[in-house]
Amino acid sequence: MKVLVFSDDANVRAQVRLAIGHRPAADLPAVEYVEVATQPAVVARLDEGGIDVVVVDAEAQPAGGLGVCRQAKDEVYDCPPVLAIIARRDDGWLATWSRADAVVALPLDPMAVARSVADLMRRRAASRLPVL
Repeated sequence: MKVLVFSDDANVRAQVRLAIGHRPAADLPAVEYVEVATQPAVVARLDEGGIDVVVVDAEAQPAGGLGVCRQAKDEVYDCPPVLAIIARRDDGWLATWSRADAVVALPLDPMAVARSVADLMRRRAASRLPVL
C-alpha cells in the first residue's frame, strides 16, 4: 500500500517512515512511501491516484498539513484517509476542522503512529472490496 508523507521537514518524514516501518501490522501488505515537501506536490500526487493513506505534518511551512488535509477532503474524489500530526494536543479541534481521519501528537509515539496508519490502511482496503 502506498503511504504519502507530507512535511517540509525531512526529519519529520524520516520519523514517520521509521514509526510505520516496512509493514505496520502482520495482516497488512508492505508499505511503499511517497514523500513530498510542498502543498502543490501533495495535490499533484493525489490527483495521480494510487495513494492509500496520507500522513500530514500540521507544522509544515508555508502550507500546513491541516489546510492541505481540508483541501484534499474537499477536492479529491475518493480521498484516502489522512493521519494528521499535530504539535499540541490542544490543536485537536483544528484536526477535526480539517476532517483528518486520525490524529497523533508530537513527540511521535512510534506505536501510536503505526497503529493509526494500520487502522487507516485497513479502512482503505475495506472500502475497495468489490460489492457482490
